[in-house]
Amino acid sequence: MNFASISRGSLLLTLTIGLSLGALATTAGCAGDEGPKVATVAAGDMPTGESWQGVYFHPVFGFLHIVEDGTNVIGKWKRADQSKWGELTGTKVGNVVHFSWKEHTYGLVGPAAEIHGKGVFVYRVEESNGHKTPKLAGQFGLGLDEVGSTWDCVKQDRMEPKLDSINGDQSATGAPATGGNWDQK
Repeated sequence: MNFASISRGSLLLTLTIGLSLGALATTAGCAGDEGPKVATVAAGDMPTGESWQGVYFHPVFGFLHIVEDGTNVIGKWKRADQSKWGELTGTKVGNVVHFSWKEHTYGLVGPAAEIHGKGVFVYRVEESNGHKTPKLAGQFGLGLDEVGSTWDCVKQDRMEPKLDSINGDQSATGAPATGGNWDQK
């Protein structure tokens, strides 16, 4: 091997890495300039006789309890596997709610214990064989993003929302958290 071939090889490698990093920085800069991903949905009329208030089910996110307060909605859920619980607040316009959410992991503390983001629900009623089924067609994203993942729910008949039934004071099994007898002799 001679010095000239090593220099050309090193120069080519340095140029390739430099150009790759420059392209990556340019791409990242462009992506950051786009801003948050938001839903492009137009609000329509709320279906006749329907309201946001109720309990909705999703196989992963479990039961979502929603109550209305003027033009606002407040909701809480506990995942079906009992590992996490969450809360949301949003503003309704017709059959659309834009919301902010956060989800907490039972038994975990610190920055990794909570994630948050934004989302949107569209209230709709599907009819099949004369039976009406109210549903939420939803999207949610992490951080400032409002979209990215699907969160579709089915409204449950004869279930009243109980926000107080969901909180961080319960263990992952749903039993009240206890501190044991660590301070007793």
